[in-house]
Amino acid sequence: MADTFRITLGQMNPTVGDIEGNAAKARAAWEAGRDAGADLVALPEMFIVGYNAQDLVMKPGFHAAAIQAVKDLARDCADGPALAIGGPWVEGTELFNAYLICRGGRIASRVLKHHLPNETVFDEVRVFDAGPLGGPYSIGDVRVGSPICEDAWHEDVAETLQETGADFLLVPNGSPYYRGKMETRLNHMVARVIDTGLPLIYLNMVGGHDDQVFDGASFALNPGGKLAMRLPVMAETIAHVDLKRGPEGWRVTCGDIAPLPDDWEQDYYVMVVALRDYLAKTGFKKVLLGMSGGVDSALVATIAADAIGPENVRCVMLPSEYTSPDSLEDAESCARALGCHYDYVPITEGRAAITNTLAPLFEGLEPGLTEENIQSRLRGLLLMAMSNKFGEMLLTTGNKSEVAVGYATIYGDMAGGYNPIKDMYKTRVFTTCDWRNANHRDWMMGRAGEVIPQRIITKPPSAELRDDQKDSDSLPDYPELDAILDILVDQDGSIADCVAAGFGRETAQKIEKLLFLSEYKRFQSAPGARLTKRAFWLDRRYPLVNRWRDKS
Repeated sequence: MADTFRITLGQMNPTVGDIEGNAAKARAAWEAGRDAGADLVALPEMFIVGYNAQDLVMKPGFHAAAIQAVKDLARDCADGPALAIGGPWVEGTELFNAYLICRGGRIASRVLKHHLPNETVFDEVRVFDAGPLGGPYSIGDVRVGSPICEDAWHEDVAETLQETGADFLLVPNGSPYYRGKMETRLNHMVARVIDTGLPLIYLNMVGGHDDQVFDGASFALNPGGKLAMRLPVMAETIAHVDLKRGPEGWRVTCGDIAPLPDDWEQDYYVMVVALRDYLAKTGFKKVLLGMSGGVDSALVATIAADAIGPENVRCVMLPSEYTSPDSLEDAESCARALGCHYDYVPITEGRAAITNTLAPLFEGLEPGLTEENIQSRLRGLLLMAMSNKFGEMLLTTGNKSEVAVGYATIYGDMAGGYNPIKDMYKTRVFTTCDWRNANHRDWMMGRAGEVIPQRIITKPPSAELRDDQKDSDSLPDYPELDAILDILVDQDGSIADCVAAGFGRETAQKIEKLLFLSEYKRFQSAPGARLTKRAFWLDRRYPLVNRWRDKS
């Protein structure tokens, strides 16, 4: 009877739909495990197809190709350790989220996910059928229990595995980041260890997919809930974890515990990884953005420089007669500090042409918001022209506060392919700029030091679409606005909750009205990095037409 067991963990970054590429990554992890004398090589949940593949998994040709790819892996990896990899599985007319155990040249065992998450970004009830409660699988004389992701958040699956003879738990995950997620994961897994008395190894994938980032930080717990090892956040890692059998059963041999960054660093890292992977997985190598001299575009430019290198970032200032000298100076100084390409493209001539074209139609009507938005839409047109001509993805720069209340021009400054700060309120944008000026990490490709000038951070925000315009002319000051939005959006609270928190009823009702009226804009907006459990897109789904208003 074996008294030691080695697992090679592939904390790796798959691409949704790239079955061949994901299989190659799995094969590389298996080879590393074989060379290290592993008994089992483990990959995360749904690794062969990437996660979350949504309705793509239901396409018969797609899931058939994925299952065949795992069978091919099993054949190629016959001579060496067992391989455990997540993927779809079909039995009869049912489609499952499965963990497939390859040994002896074939798929020897399979675990079918029992609890299907149907909240936030997950629609697994729509896609998959629920598998039965099952027992462990055997690798030699060792019995391994593998609750798949959500299954480990419920006690019944782990307890059934313990009762049917599992020696330890190996939990494959596709668990995306939100702020504070690591503590939540750890608490649930400690509960499973206490429930069962078994060691637990939590394997998570890494990398960005659309709005979601899988943050890795795979870890192992021994009975009692003691942390035995943790892999780095966000980074692809192949690691070997040893277990030893003693008088009291199996225990994970203690290893390195990678540090867990604070929330500010994790958020920033997520925005960098989200953009880096979105570009890489869609085939873009360069980006451009409108550089206004304001804090939002400065932060987006910095994230882009850190994601793909400043030499691949084009910052474009598109001034009008309302653009202040300070904004002109600040935009250029920030671009130069970052080391990005800087272009100066005035819109005055183009705006005059559009105004003259519309003059016969608008004769006798007072100028106002329409004329302001022409400036924004002209900038969007010019930036999209540059994007098409240079093959650079246009980034949009609206923060969550603006996205929430529609303080942005559709087909204007909302134009773009990705928005790194879409889920970050304005008040956090300011603090994040200060954090980045004070911190530099080896995963950042941009320059160290103060890359965002202090004047950009401290000056009053303005869209600069008319004389002396300030954001506070149309909206409450951002600390108040963001606090109300936190109640209405992040806490799903009511007007009464806002009043109880000390905010004026009329102000809260105005913000709620703007929130609902702007739904159609968000429906057409660019995706962006998910930082919270209530990001705009899959986390929060509202009708575009909605006359309900909270009367509480």
